[in-house]
Amino acid sequence: MLADFEEYDRTEVIDGVEYQMSPPNMSHVVIRGNIDRIFASYLKGKRCRAFSEAGLYLENGFLIPDVMIVCNRDKIKADGIHGAPDLVVEILSPSTGKKDRSVKLKTYEKAGVKEYWIVSPKAKSVEVYKLQDGHYELDELYHSLSQEEWDMMDEKDRKKMKLSLKVSLYDDLEISLRDIFEDL
Repeated sequence: MLADFEEYDRTEVIDGVEYQMSPPNMSHVVIRGNIDRIFASYLKGKRCRAFSEAGLYLENGFLIPDVMIVCNRDKIKADGIHGAPDLVVEILSPSTGKKDRSVKLKTYEKAGVKEYWIVSPKAKSVEVYKLQDGHYELDELYHSLSQEEWDMMDEKDRKKMKLSLKVSLYDDLEISLRDIFEDL
């Protein structure tokens, strides 16, 4: 049976403006699942918790991030997360790209989210923003490369490439880009 997408109702509200969210495509679902598994495995037995598509209540609205990590368990309520998570991941889709890079970036920055990732399934890239003195700075732009792309690079360019990203919340959590984009 096919899903009835007309019943798919996920609305975010930011500064009083409503944003309807379309159902995610399969690339989006696969990437979210990969990130969920990585975070869940790492965080097992630790204070912080990972959430996927949970409601997030901030001072200026209600959002539904793809993935977030929350370390202050007092923010976790029955209806969602109340207050800034420590890390938020948004996975781009054709209908959300502009909002994720503008409205949501500014909203998470203002709320004090320490680290914000924008993941592009099409480019197989991750933009990592870190909060510095109350403002986001692009910390790094990571790309997942095919074997063919890697083979075409000279040694100098290979040394510059970062094939894994370090999560700033932890000293020992480094994630391979191949793991994020596995099975795409």
